[in-house]
Amino acid sequence: MLKSAFGRFRLISIIEGLSFLLLVFVAMPIKYLGDNPIPVKIVGMGHGVLFILFCMALFHVMYKCKWSKGFGVLLFIYSLIPFGFIMIEKAINKQKKD
Repeated sequence: MLKSAFGRFRLISIIEGLSFLLLVFVAMPIKYLGDNPIPVKIVGMGHGVLFILFCMALFHVMYKCKWSKGFGVLLFIYSLIPFGFIMIEKAINKQKKD
């Protein structure tokens, strides 16, 4: 899985998506309901680093797989939505089959 740009992108996409869910559904409620900002600082920093890695991997796989800019923009938009990594998986699997 990690030997190709496509495999690395898929792995980073899933990990980044899960970190986004952790941030939105665990760390932020702890901050606002529990009045504890520490989890958001920790998880937010990790998610930020993973999001940058996601963007770098997206550009790399777009180049390697010769994906269109429109498809890349679509995947980027999906990454901004909670559970968007599932839509990314469906889109890239469909793209791979076409």
